[in-house]
Amino acid sequence: VSLSPQLCALMFSWIRASELTFELPDNAKQCFYEDIIIGTKCTLEFQVVTGGHYDVDCRLEDPDGTVLYKEMKKQYDSFTFTASRNGTFKFCFSNEFSTFTHKTVYFDFQVGDDPPLFPNENRVTALTQMESACVSIHEALKSVIDYQTHFRLREAQGRSRAEDLNTRVAFWSIGEAFILLVVSISQVLLLRSFFSDKKTTTTRVGS
Repeated sequence: VSLSPQLCALMFSWIRASELTFELPDNAKQCFYEDIIIGTKCTLEFQVVTGGHYDVDCRLEDPDGTVLYKEMKKQYDSFTFTASRNGTFKFCFSNEFSTFTHKTVYFDFQVGDDPPLFPNENRVTALTQMESACVSIHEALKSVIDYQTHFRLREAQGRSRAEDLNTRVAFWSIGEAFILLVVSISQVLLLRSFFSDKKTTTTRVGS
């Protein structure tokens, strides 16, 4: 499997966020593992960027092998869960149902919640005006990052569809030109056969 990682791990001490874009060949399966502590809230989000019908199978299991999430031939989805036990959780993407086309898959796996912007943000007293403004800006910037990520994925998917369409149009144009050439040559040969002189053979009978 050819991987092109775009990993963003350990952004904060309380949250781990992993982003990865990788190629999933036909008849292949790729699994990833994450150690999670009990009670931690996690979110798995994925999207097929290129390939075939832009679908893939996804499966998420807890350390005991219990299936927490399973979807077949999904283009994109998001799943949030809370770890019920300590251990290594496994999530897999499968393209085993595809025979010819490989896929490019993006996923974002977030473990834990965002820490407070200020150490004493959860204090009883209200935040100051400056602190409230900083928190609002921080939340807005996080939304901007999410929107930018989704727009980049859509742009990559749209570019892939356009390139695929362009290839099909090019092959169709070449095929039409070849058929037109064959038909033109056939018509010329047919017309020549109509106007060509036929040679006749005469036989003399001697007396």
